[in-house]
Amino acid sequence: MSPPPDSPVILQVLPSLITGGVERGTVEIARAITEAEATAIVASAGGPMVRQIERCGGVHIALPLTTKSPLGIWRNAAALESLIHDHNVSLVHARSRAPAWSAWIACQRTGVPFVTTYHGTYSESFPLKRQYNAVMARGRIVIAASHFIADLIATRHHLDPARIRVIPRGVDPAVFDPALVTGNRVAKLAAEWRLPDGVRTVVLPGRLTSWKGHSVLLDAIARLNRPDIVCVLVGAHQGRHAYATELENQAKRLGIAGRVRLVGQCDDMPAALALSDVVVHASTKPEAFGRVVIEAQAMARPVIAADLGGPVETVRHGETGWRVRPNDPDILAAAIGVALDMDPEERLALGARARASVPTVRGMQDATLDVYEAVLTAVK
Repeated sequence: MSPPPDSPVILQVLPSLITGGVERGTVEIARAITEAEATAIVASAGGPMVRQIERCGGVHIALPLTTKSPLGIWRNAAALESLIHDHNVSLVHARSRAPAWSAWIACQRTGVPFVTTYHGTYSESFPLKRQYNAVMARGRIVIAASHFIADLIATRHHLDPARIRVIPRGVDPAVFDPALVTGNRVAKLAAEWRLPDGVRTVVLPGRLTSWKGHSVLLDAIARLNRPDIVCVLVGAHQGRHAYATELENQAKRLGIAGRVRLVGQCDDMPAALALSDVVVHASTKPEAFGRVVIEAQAMARPVIAADLGGPVETVRHGETGWRVRPNDPDILAAAIGVALDMDPEERLALGARARASVPTVRGMQDATLDVYEAVLTAVK
């Protein structure tokens, strides 16, 4: 069925809908589009999160957008061109580089406006990589998740700052609400994680990849030499079995294997954070934003974050958490000790300040819809 003549049709493109912050943001914006009585279409190679797109009233169209081959990108461009014509698409929003190239080509052919979200720092480790990354700066408006990323875009791609909009990722305070997490949910996770009664939990949420700083945290836990601590690494290995084994072996070498848990992906992150005495972000490379940081803050947890990238903008040192020098287990260990030894009243006050400070999903949705409206108004 065709949408009403005045109703915009917004197409978001990304590689897949399996898991991750980009994928969650896509779902959240699809929901906002349909709530605004416009049409939300998402093109990707599919995955478990397709159901979330459909539940919020969006349409998913399966295309092999995970491919990075030049031929595959050209084929996807033709497929997206047809999709734009068939569904009367008003605007295309690209969220990842390979699909963005296909979408940009399709938009050039059809005259449909092109918007991007620059989600990461994107390495430039080999020649021509900057040109490959540059498609993310070709949007009529380029959305950046933080001022850190906005500065990177303007510097790296010589982009007019007027074309950049800083829209922080948001947390849903109705989902990440400590008052709504029941004891049964927390107890279920404690049993799954094999946590003894009375232990203090230091939790690092994040997929198992080396730059997330798991190794730094393990070194910090060993330096603390506190038998009352259990360190929980929450996140999918996504095929990185060797890295998971490496972390297990490191814990054995440090003599803390009995106090370390690699628990894999968790489907109830509010309960996981409620179970945390301290939440650690230990990334050794700057992150565009750091969504787990604001989720932990929304749950009123003490947060320790590496002092680089997006978390610099979301953690006020000593007020809503702590920022520490990255890749320094001694400083991280000292900060964990301070967080664990806070008196209850101080802990509650810090948690309340942290929860009050977080950007929300609603704010992110409204600001993104404003970008769409500005672009569509400009092309009329």
